[in-house]
Amino acid sequence: MGYAAARGGLAAIEFAENLVQELRDGHPSSPLETDQVTGRLRLLVDRVMGEAGLWAPELAAQALRQAEGDVIEAVHLLRAFKSTLPRIGISEVVDADDMIPERRIVPAFREPGGPQILGRSTDYTARMLSTTRRETKPKVQPATGTPADEPLDVIPPMQRMSDVLRDMQLLVDRRRTDDPEPFDITRMPAKPPAPRSARLSTMARAETGALVGQWYRNILGPDGYLHEVTLGEVRHGAMPITVTHPVTRNPVKIGEYRVTEVEAIEDLDGIDEDRALFDIGYGLCFGQNERKAIAMANLDIACHRDGQRSELEQSILMTTDGLDSSGFLEHLKLPHYVTFRSMIERKIAVRQARLQSTPTESKP
Repeated sequence: MGYAAARGGLAAIEFAENLVQELRDGHPSSPLETDQVTGRLRLLVDRVMGEAGLWAPELAAQALRQAEGDVIEAVHLLRAFKSTLPRIGISEVVDADDMIPERRIVPAFREPGGPQILGRSTDYTARMLSTTRRETKPKVQPATGTPADEPLDVIPPMQRMSDVLRDMQLLVDRRRTDDPEPFDITRMPAKPPAPRSARLSTMARAETGALVGQWYRNILGPDGYLHEVTLGEVRHGAMPITVTHPVTRNPVKIGEYRVTEVEAIEDLDGIDEDRALFDIGYGLCFGQNERKAIAMANLDIACHRDGQRSELEQSILMTTDGLDSSGFLEHLKLPHYVTFRSMIERKIAVRQARLQSTPTESKP
């Protein structure tokens, strides 16, 4: 159903789409190439891939270019494209310890097991807008005591914070002996009560701002004060993609992708909790998106501690997907005059019924 007052019908719709393309592609500046987007807007590309649930940097860059930088629209384009792809195989399960780290920080310990690697980060820089353009490639100086030619894949082993706390007998052991099949949110909707894999998958694909908003509201207590949150570990690096060879049946690495991984430490202080122990929340998402992974890890443990007592899990599962929320919002711009006309008629009918039921004053 189109707008009755808009003339032209299908031709008007095509003209509106042509205007978008003309303003985007007809600009006098040089065309924006895909490698420019992937190389200079790396974090934006990572975010689109994470929220779309598809690791394809070039396609994400094309989606961003087509969407004129609209992240939600780019995610929509990429997720729609993903729905057309055949499932030709299933990769092998990989251990997060197989990550080749590019960045690893441990806020909770001064000297954790293994090195701290700052990697690419603006955490320690002043937020000052640079109005000059850098024409030359900057030189990256190695940190003191670190060989410049030391490859990342020979960095000493890194002991996880969860393992450190477990060795100190300070961590609740929630490890499972079975290996349940993960919940596939691409084939069925996740509704509470949902398994942990459904919650983690939903948050990994959630809209970053929505998830951060959920996290911030969760740590803001009823007293209006922020309650303490401790990060155990933040990692960013490359993970291998391994499949089973169809002939030899041996595992074969066919590629890799980057992920951000977070462990969040929770101080147990509930009435029915062991106050002598900590617990751990976990987050992992595509690319370098530390905000999402941190919020994800904290909400993971928050859902476990909540135990269905509140609407936290329902809110995470049902309201954090960017396409769901924005899709409902966007549809409000479509014609609704038929339903609104019925609302007007109901209001008029109520008013008439009210007038008829009001007794008239008798004249003296």
